[in-house]
Amino acid sequence: MSYYRHHLFFCTNQRDDGRPCCGRFNAAGQCGYLKQRVKELGLAGPGGVRVNIAGCLDRCEHGPVLVIYPEAVWYTYVDGEDLDEILQRHLIDGERVERLLIKPQDAS
Repeated sequence: MSYYRHHLFFCTNQRDDGRPCCGRFNAAGQCGYLKQRVKELGLAGPGGVRVNIAGCLDRCEHGPVLVIYPEAVWYTYVDGEDLDEILQRHLIDGERVERLLIKPQDAS
């Protein structure tokens, strides 16, 4: 059994050469938003949910990007509403948010 039921990683990579990157979408701020929501709902901690920033996850062309383990489910998002939907539907209800999924065949 995993230490956390769900472990989320937000790509916060920032590139200065003009290539796509998650950092341009306020990824660190969005991560902080979801981390706070998880705490407010009492989902944080061992056996629950952990939200972390990450460096480059190498999927920036789909950015912003977050991945949820242990399921290895990759999502893109636009704003807090998308993150709230991922929180409710994936982390609480146990179903994937199809419209926000980054599918394996989307790999570059």
